Amino acid sequence: MAMKLKLLELTDDKARILFEGEGNTYIDALAAELIHDPQVDVAQRKQAFRFTDPELVVTTVGGRSPLLAITDAAKRLSGYAGELLRQMETLDTA
Repeated sequence: MAMKLKLLELTDDKARILFEGEGNTYIDALAAELIHDPQVDVAQRKQAFRFTDPELVVTTVGGRSPLLAITDAAKRLSGYAGELLRQMETLDTA
């Protein structure tokens, strides 16, 4: 199922994205991966209440686009998941 995202704020160095109907797990992993980018200043999940949708806030430095930083981090997470699947398949056939 596709995630439903809502862009709440976008500037040259800041993005706020609402992840409608999503839990915290993916957003926490994405925020943790974003912090590995040296041009990401802040990557934080915000959630006013447990029953509200989580929001990802990202700020960047050095002219890095926050949306590009998020896209790159999501691609890295996807790569990690793909590698895990490949390794699991070899365990299954061993």
